[in-house]
Amino acid sequence: MIMKIDTLVNTSSAAWEGWNNLGYEARVRILRHWTDQLSPECRAMVEFQCRNAMEHVAKVELMPGPTGETNELYSAGRGMFVVTADSDAPLVAVVGQIAAALVTGNTIFVCLPADFVLSAKELITQLEKSGCAGGVISAINNDQLADLVSHPAVAGVAYTGKLSTTQALARQLAARDGLLAQLISETDFARLPVIGSPTYSLRFVTERTRTINITAVGGNATLLELGSGEEH
Repeated sequence: MIMKIDTLVNTSSAAWEGWNNLGYEARVRILRHWTDQLSPECRAMVEFQCRNAMEHVAKVELMPGPTGETNELYSAGRGMFVVTADSDAPLVAVVGQIAAALVTGNTIFVCLPADFVLSAKELITQLEKSGCAGGVISAINNDQLADLVSHPAVAGVAYTGKLSTTQALARQLAARDGLLAQLISETDFARLPVIGSPTYSLRFVTERTRTINITAVGGNATLLELGSGEEH
């Protein structure tokens, strides 16, 4: 049975806050548990994405503020990402996309060709057994891909495949209304220069600021958080 697009989006959106609030260390533990089920090459890719995320986006930066106020700059997941690839794309590339999207606090929809080396449902089973909550990663059919990419709630698309498809996805994302979406494309199957970049995880996050005022009346702390879905 094919789930309706709005149902898929609502389920993923409901799972996003809990997954994003889980924190980097907890997400890294889950993804490292996942590597027990992967080949050495894919295991190394997951570890690479986790290590770089911890170095480049996991740290909270303290910013100057007035006395009695604490200001923090931190990164959060953008929201929901579509992960898709051509049938001849290497599995290690797809694993890298999934790992980078998940470790940075996003939920994902996986759409893979029927003849891909591993099915989306198998990947979901592996990740849920490793500790991902239901709804954090969902499988979609190829005939749902275009509608989901066009949905205004989707934050971005991570794709491995041909340049022509990359261009078509870019046009589709540019034509839609709502949230400005990211297209993160890898077209070099041999070298994987995009997915293999140490700063790849930066493409999946947005910056947020958190202000804690400890001088409120009665000594109660008040909290204000501001974020931008268009910055990374």
